[in-house]
Amino acid sequence: MAGKKKSRPVVSALVVLTLVGASGYLTVELRKQDERGVTEITNVGVLDGSDGPTKGTDKGEQSWSRLENPARSVLRGADRQVKAVFTDGARTATLTGPARTFAEPSSTGSEVSTTDWARLMPEPWTEGAEQEKWFKDWYAEYEGSKEDDLFAFASQYTAGAKEKKDEQGVVYAGDANFGPLNTTGAEDGDLRLEQSDFYDYLGIPYPFRDGATGTPESARARSVDCSGYIRMVFGYRARYPLMSADGSGDGLPRTANGMARSKEGVDVLPLTGLAAKDRPSGIDQLQPGDLVFFKLDTRTGQRLDHVGMVLGYDTEGHLVFISSREEVNGPTIGDIGGASRLDGNGYYAKTLRSAKRL
Repeated sequence: MAGKKKSRPVVSALVVLTLVGASGYLTVELRKQDERGVTEITNVGVLDGSDGPTKGTDKGEQSWSRLENPARSVLRGADRQVKAVFTDGARTATLTGPARTFAEPSSTGSEVSTTDWARLMPEPWTEGAEQEKWFKDWYAEYEGSKEDDLFAFASQYTAGAKEKKDEQGVVYAGDANFGPLNTTGAEDGDLRLEQSDFYDYLGIPYPFRDGATGTPESARARSVDCSGYIRMVFGYRARYPLMSADGSGDGLPRTANGMARSKEGVDVLPLTGLAAKDRPSGIDQLQPGDLVFFKLDTRTGQRLDHVGMVLGYDTEGHLVFISSREEVNGPTIGDIGGASRLDGNGYYAKTLRSAKRL
């Protein structure tokens, strides 16, 4: 039933022991789950075979290195562990921070436990930008920060997410629908109508930089289609520039196809075609926060028709993404309508065609 709220998981806390990597170390963690199904994990210490738990530290000397495909700079701490990754030409950066687990028990048994925090920098990265004042100021603010990042924003629209209001009383987060029910009688198989943008969810007009104004439709209140959801997370919440439509100026376009083919960001998995043979093979190049684009519907011709965001690897080792889709009626990492995995031969894995790092 459209708009029906699902039950929220019980808030709980427990201490667990978890294996870390191939070293065989055990880390003591305190896990607390909130009403969105997001678990915050506090590292209490590391059992390394010595006299007792030791606190990890990365406050000593840091080092930078360069990697290719795509070209990027990697920051490591004194313990040689990766602290952050910055890709040339992209504003999306991945920082290492407190561990979290994202879960959606109503639609999947998959859970993503990660120490990655995806954030937008104020400027695209260039080699050597670590010496620039804008970066030093930005990194000093967000190193180790628990302030909401792209993943936190994304989780605030899944089933059962709690409403959040701004000072004007506008609901800017909370359980989102994909779109209104398709009552036109069209025999196209669509359960719900597309074209619900972020301002439809908000229910307020939105002035774009090109002079156009997005006007919400009451029937689409609290709804975001796949690209509208990405525009909500990256644009309205994280402040990435937005276009009013595809091709209307600089910024994130309106549709999945427009996003995939735009000059914004870096093409991590370049689009080579829309046929099954054009499925990209190098998904190991993807990192959390990347946008992934799909060809799901043959009726859309030479257009990509779905977009999501890479979240990370689940506890079974599968690469998971989050997107808004009609089968679940909103944003999800679930398996309804196809598992939200980019590896293997599932529905979405087989229809993946390209990826971009904004």
